[in-house]
Amino acid sequence: MTDKQPEATILVVDDEPSIRELLSASLRFAGFDVLAAADGREALDHQSGTHIDIAVLDIMLPDADGFTILRRLREHDPELPVLFLTARDDVKDKIQGLTVGGDDYITKPFSLEEVVARIRAVLRRTRPSGESAVLRYADLELNEETYDVSRAGRNVDLSPTEFKLLRYLMINSERVVSKMQILDHVWDYDWEGEISIVESYISYLRRKIDSPDALGITDPAKAKAIVPLIHTKRGIGYVLRGAR
Repeated sequence: MTDKQPEATILVVDDEPSIRELLSASLRFAGFDVLAAADGREALDHQSGTHIDIAVLDIMLPDADGFTILRRLREHDPELPVLFLTARDDVKDKIQGLTVGGDDYITKPFSLEEVVARIRAVLRRTRPSGESAVLRYADLELNEETYDVSRAGRNVDLSPTEFKLLRYLMINSERVVSKMQILDHVWDYDWEGEISIVESYISYLRRKIDSPDALGITDPAKAKAIVPLIHTKRGIGYVLRGAR
């Protein structure tokens, strides 16, 4: 398994330990480096010693509100992107958050998958234009903005759920993910179905991206080059990787 550089460094600021720890663990699993702070002072201390790519700020903090902390973080880094995360869903709060320079706003309770997606969307908007929205692994490509998928140059037609599943596997390529992790991240935490749904969708996805026939490849030599990318780790889960 290859070591990967973190996708970005995220500062998570929330005074609720359970939310702070859940967010931090989920973002690390998604491939980010995470710094966690329980209040504004700790957040500013983190910023003084580390480059931060984006901050996730709770508005209700014990020592200052998130709007004030945003202004102080921006004194050090005027271009720092910020996503506000709060239980307050009043329109005035949203307007104030965006007026003071917030890049996005999510209210609690939230879906972890949505938080990750919004962080990536903010990073795409705020990073230099050379950044790509295309995920690539071997000859497989997935465009997060246009929802196009291709393998070996052939278009692959996926349902929205199949797309989310493939995206999750590609983000975690060469890393084994369990059925429960897939269920949580692809179907979200409020989904109450059976875990067997994961097996069914893995099967659907395999038939579409690991099958030369489904890709319309009839030339024997080209068909042989289509090696399976989705592998089962019995008793654990699944992994996207090439031939070993």
